Amino acid sequence: MAQPNKVCVLVAEIPGVDRLTDALDAAEAQHALERCLNRIDRAIDAKGGTALRRGTARIRAMFPRPDDAIFASCEMLERVQSLPPLRGQRMTICVGLHFGADESGEAELGAMRLAEVAKPGHALASDAVVAQLSAASRQFLAPTPSRNPALAGLGFTAFAVARQPAGQASVPVERPFMQRACVRHHGDTLFVDESRPVVLFGRELGNDVVIADPRASRQHARIERRREGFVLIDQSTNGTYFAEDGGAERCIKGEEIVLAGSGRIGCGFIANDAERELVFIEIV
Repeated sequence: MAQPNKVCVLVAEIPGVDRLTDALDAAEAQHALERCLNRIDRAIDAKGGTALRRGTARIRAMFPRPDDAIFASCEMLERVQSLPPLRGQRMTICVGLHFGADESGEAELGAMRLAEVAKPGHALASDAVVAQLSAASRQFLAPTPSRNPALAGLGFTAFAVARQPAGQASVPVERPFMQRACVRHHGDTLFVDESRPVVLFGRELGNDVVIADPRASRQHARIERRREGFVLIDQSTNGTYFAEDGGAERCIKGEEIVLAGSGRIGCGFIANDAERELVFIEIV
């Protein structure tokens, strides 16, 4: 008898949709949901998952490797948390991961149940997922099962997924990850480092760096601190320009580039001009 095909399924859903629609008008609520779902989609794509959107506040994704699903859940939680609030409304998601038979819907049902009981801004992975993980991926899980009473009756235990591994000491100190990115704009200075892993740029007032230029999008771009260093990510309409000191200028749209050294960032306008709204970046 043929063995059932088992897969790892991730379900991410946005809680509190009714609260959101009550606080915002229809167009604003739709915009808030879409930008949140877009962050989830990007995390799934980056880790090799296959996404299928269902409804307006939930995404299901299938992963060939449970390790990739764990890393995708960490990334999407970070991406959504970094979104600036919209009229005081900050977005969050709940994530569930389960490993089981594909044909019967076992994997999807288990992931949905876990997403429903996960706290906002958190992810839960079933013990079936944990059993498939490599040692490196298990560092992102709590050492003991969750005691959430809502898990009773599911038929399996679940573990909370952490956004950072327990053993940070395994990262060599000389890696760019341990450096800081200094961001300067209008005399203000921010650092992208362990305490602030993401800095947001855009025209909207909720951003860390507010760009007072009509060519900039409301949520235009961001700089993220990752293991491989610092990454500039565009999420705008007009693109983000980066001119490295002593190097050529590059425009990215819906893409990301690794930052090294120092340079200038233009949000919707070229970075080689003497623009008042230029952002200056230096890796220190």
